[in-house]
Amino acid sequence: MLRQIATSRALDDLEESTLVPERKVLYQFSARGHELTQVLLGRLLTGMRDGIGAYYRSRPLCLSLGLRLEDALASTMMRAGGMSDGRDIGVVFNLPRKSGACVLPVCGGVGAQYTPAVGWAQALRYRASVLGERECDTSIAVAHGGDASTATNGFWSALNIATTEQLPLLFFIEDNGYGISVPSRQQTPGGNIAKNLESFRGLRVLDGDASDPLRVAALIEDAVTGVRAGTGPALLRLVVPRLSGHSGQDTQAYKDAAEIAAERARDPLQMLRAQLVPNFISAADWDVEMAQGRLAVEAAHALVETRGTPDSARVRRYMFSETTAGEVEVQQQGGMYGEGLVPLPGLGQANPQGPRINLVTAVRRTLEHEMAVNSRMLIFGEDVGRKGGVHAATLGLQEKFGTARVFDTSLSEEGIIGRAVGMAAAGLMPVPEIQFRKYADPAAEQLNDCGTMRWRTVNRFAAPMVVRIPGGFFKCGDPWHSQSNEVQWVHGLGWRVAMPSNAQDAVGLLRSALRGNDPTIFFEHRSLLDGSWARRAYPGDEFVVPFGKASLLREGTTLTVVTWGAMVERCEQAIAGTGISADLLDLRTLSPWDREATLASVRKTRRCLIVHEDTMTAGFGAEIAAVIAKEAFFDLDAPLERLAMPDIPSPHNPVLLDVVLPNVQTISRSIKVLAEL
Repeated sequence: MLRQIATSRALDDLEESTLVPERKVLYQFSARGHELTQVLLGRLLTGMRDGIGAYYRSRPLCLSLGLRLEDALASTMMRAGGMSDGRDIGVVFNLPRKSGACVLPVCGGVGAQYTPAVGWAQALRYRASVLGERECDTSIAVAHGGDASTATNGFWSALNIATTEQLPLLFFIEDNGYGISVPSRQQTPGGNIAKNLESFRGLRVLDGDASDPLRVAALIEDAVTGVRAGTGPALLRLVVPRLSGHSGQDTQAYKDAAEIAAERARDPLQMLRAQLVPNFISAADWDVEMAQGRLAVEAAHALVETRGTPDSARVRRYMFSETTAGEVEVQQQGGMYGEGLVPLPGLGQANPQGPRINLVTAVRRTLEHEMAVNSRMLIFGEDVGRKGGVHAATLGLQEKFGTARVFDTSLSEEGIIGRAVGMAAAGLMPVPEIQFRKYADPAAEQLNDCGTMRWRTVNRFAAPMVVRIPGGFFKCGDPWHSQSNEVQWVHGLGWRVAMPSNAQDAVGLLRSALRGNDPTIFFEHRSLLDGSWARRAYPGDEFVVPFGKASLLREGTTLTVVTWGAMVERCEQAIAGTGISADLLDLRTLSPWDREATLASVRKTRRCLIVHEDTMTAGFGAEIAAVIAKEAFFDLDAPLERLAMPDIPSPHNPVLLDVVLPNVQTISRSIKVLAEL
C-alpha cells in the first residue's frame, strides 16, 4: 500500500513540476491528498465481478487495481498506447476485465459516473438471480466521486435507484471541500452530504476523516464488507485535503494562505507516517518505499518518452463496431459480443404471416420473441411494466418474463439511460424506453457519453443498447409530446438511428438493432403506431432489415422524393394524387443513411424533393441536400427543394398543426412545381 501511495504522489510531482510546464501534459488533475483513501478502497475490491464508476481524480484507485504505471503516464502525456490513444484527456482511465475489478470508462462530465455504476450493480443482481452466475452474488459496484458531484442530477438519480432497488452499491465520496473554487457548503446544506443523508431510507451512511488513516482504513473495510454481505447500498464520505488546485491550471488564488497551510497540515501521507513510524515500521523502511515509488515513476517516464504520438490514420476508427475480413472486431468489454455471445444474424427475406398488424403490435411481438431467445435482454422505463407502456408496446411482457426482466423505473431519464450504460458494460442487452422524444433531453449527457464510448476507449469498451423513443405528432401536436428532432441523435456521435414508416420495417430494424453491437435509437412515430397505412403482415421471427439501406417504394422518371417516418405515407399519397412519375425513397435509417441509393435516384430523375417532419433549419434534410449538391450537382435540372416544419415548436390545435406540418396538399404542390421547372 505504501508503495502504491508513494507512486501516485511521485506521479503527481512529476507532472506538476515538469510535464505540465513543458506542455507534455495539457490537462493535469492531481490526486494529491486523495491517495490514501483510494488505495485503501482498491485493496478491498476483490470480487470477481466488481465494477467501479470512477471519475477524473481516480488514478490512485486505478493504479491500485492494476493500471500499469506506464499506461497511466502515456495517457496523460497523449502518447501511443494510452487508455484512449490520444483521443481523450489523460485522466479518464478504464480497465476492461472479465475477471476482477472492472473500471468503467471515466467521463469528463461531473457526476456522469453514478448512474452507470447503478446499472452495473443491477446487472450483478440480474446475472446472479436470473443467469445463475454465482460469482456475482458477492461482487459489488462502487460509485467514486468528489463532494461537488453530490449536487448533480446523476448522483440523486443513482441514490434513488440504489435505495429503492436495494442494490449492492457503495457511494464512495471524497470531500476535499471544493468544486474548483466553490466550497462544499454551496454544494450541499452544511457542506456534509453524509449528515444530510443520515435519514435516507435504505441507505447505510458512514463518515470519516483521512487525517486519521487507521480509523479510515477500518471505516472503508466496514463499508465494503457490508455491501458485499448483502446489507444494501451504503454511502461513505471521507474528508480529504485538496493539496493542489482542481487542475493544473488552477492556482487556488481563491484560498488564503492560512487555509492552504491548514490543508497541508492534514496531508494523509504525513498522518500515516506518524501512525506507522516507529510503532509498525521503521523510518528507514518508510523512506525506502517513498524512494521506490519515485524510481518506478522515473522508469515509467523514461519508457513513455520513447513512445511516439498516436497514429493519426486511425483517429476516425471505432465510432461504430467494425468488421475486418469478415470478422467483427469485438470490444474487450461490453454487450453480448463482449461476452463472446454473437446472436444469429437473421434473414433478409420477409415471410409474411397472418393478417396485417399495426406498428405497435409489430414492436411488441418483436420484443417478445427476442426476449424469449436472449436471456440477457431487459426492458425497462417509466410505466413499461404493469401498464404495458403508455403506448402499449410492452403490454403483457412483464407477465410473461417477470419483473426482473421487464420493470418500471423511477421518473429520471438520466437514470434510465445511465443505468442502461452500466448494464450494457456488464454484458447485458438493455432496452430502455423514453416515453416521448422530448423527455430524452435530461438524458442527453448519458446518451452522448454512451455513443462515444467505443471511440474514446479505442474499442476497449462499448455499451450496445436499443433506446426506444416514441415521438412526433398524433391527432394533435404540442411542444412536449410531439417533438421529432431526430437530427439531434444523428448528430449524437456513435448512435445508429432508425425511423421505420411501417410495421414490417419496424420488425426488421428493431431485430437488427437488438442483435447488433452498437447503441441504437429506435424511433416509434406516434401517428404510425396504430395507423392503417403502416399496417403490414408480420414478416417472421428472423426477419431483419439492414441499417443504411433505403426502401424504394415507387419508381418514376420525373423526380425523386426522399423522406422517412410519418412523412412516407403522405408523400406516397401526394405522388399518387398528382399522377407524376416519381421515385419515392424511404430512408428507414438516418445513421447511417443510404447515400448511394439517394444519389443514384437523383442522377436518374435529375430533380429532388426532401420532405421531413423536423424543423427546416439544420434538419436532416439539409445534410442530404448538401451531399446531393456536392456529388450530383451537374446531374440536376432544377434546384433542390426541401419541405419541412417551419422553425417553431409543434402547435397543439389540430388546425394550427395542419397549417405548418407538411401534408398531402403541400407535398403535392411542391411536387408539381418542381416537376415543371
